[in-house]
Amino acid sequence: MRVTGQGHTPVVEIGGHNVSRDVAAYSLAHRAGEVPQMVIELSPRSAAPGVFEGLAHVVIGDPPDPGPAAAAFLSAISPAELEKAALDRHDLMDGRPHELTRAMLALLREWALGQWGEPEPEAVE
Repeated sequence: MRVTGQGHTPVVEIGGHNVSRDVAAYSLAHRAGEVPQMVIELSPRSAAPGVFEGLAHVVIGDPPDPGPAAAAFLSAISPAELEKAALDRHDLMDGRPHELTRAMLALLREWALGQWGEPEPEAVE
């Protein structure tokens, strides 16, 4: 593989073939004592008629498991603060069954998105 060029228009070659049009992104990593690793993301509009041949280290990625991040987030929440915030949010209390639980879940969603403040007042016409 070979990458040349300047600025925003690199030329990516594999085995002497220019594959730049077929590449959406690439990253190159080289650690001392190890073989360089190049990750190529093919463009969805790739028109490559051929097949890439040669040795490659193929990595198939799975999206990260949200469980550990969710558990860490929930562990940082004070139950007393959550209850107080839910009871103070009259816009979330509607008198239907399970209103406190629904209010708490709505607050947790807001907090997970970084929305820590009071709700915006609704415009009255």
